[in-house]
Amino acid sequence: MPVYEKGPVRLTFEEAGAGFPLLVIPGGGLNAKLSYLSDGAPFDPMRELADDYRCVTYDLRNANGGGSDGPVEAERPWDSHTDDQLALMDHLGVDRFLVLGFCIGGPFIWNLLKRAPDRVVAAVLAQPSGFRPELPDLFYRNNIEGWAPALTARRPDVAMEQCDAFLKKMYGDPADFVFTVDRDFVSACATPVLILPDDIPAHPYAVAMESAMLAPNAQVSLYPWKDPKERVPLAVRHIRSFLKANRPR
Repeated sequence: MPVYEKGPVRLTFEEAGAGFPLLVIPGGGLNAKLSYLSDGAPFDPMRELADDYRCVTYDLRNANGGGSDGPVEAERPWDSHTDDQLALMDHLGVDRFLVLGFCIGGPFIWNLLKRAPDRVVAAVLAQPSGFRPELPDLFYRNNIEGWAPALTARRPDVAMEQCDAFLKKMYGDPADFVFTVDRDFVSACATPVLILPDDIPAHPYAVAMESAMLAPNAQVSLYPWKDPKERVPLAVRHIRSFLKANRPR
């Protein structure tokens, strides 16, 4: 796998296909890795979309089992990852791009739209993560148990106290909506978005649909779209038509 390094950050990434650039953000929470796309995702964008797009994906910084590492920036957890996404596209000579993200990719995409609105042409949010009032500490618990111990075990420079502060900032400030932006931002965001809702504890249907209702240029795919599996190709066709309609000529 190619590697991009910038200061203390090391990112393992992968490219497939040719055409207008498409950044693909894998799912899996803070353990999101490019292997998720072939092993755990409902479909693999690197295979399904590479005939029309220059697809770029990567291992999330500090994902266990991945090849990317960097500081644990407790004061700016979301922005540190957005830094990586934008720096990788800069490294590849990409200015404007489309983006498709699974799971944690939902909050990442909203943060990209806040940070770089002139660079993101359109976005697809598949099974996006969001806040559930009835499970307010869900993401903290999942990650303090399923991400932090393995990270600190392999990285002597990272302490559990850092991970604790990182997660509390990431998912508790604010503990609301899509974590990275508020409803006013979504209501004013003119970038076209396609949302494919899910409804498991980490991917609340209500938040996905609220985002779709608020965003002025939003579309929603069919629901449920992952089950039965025969529906997935229909959702992929919707993604294809959405991306084609919004990519620059």
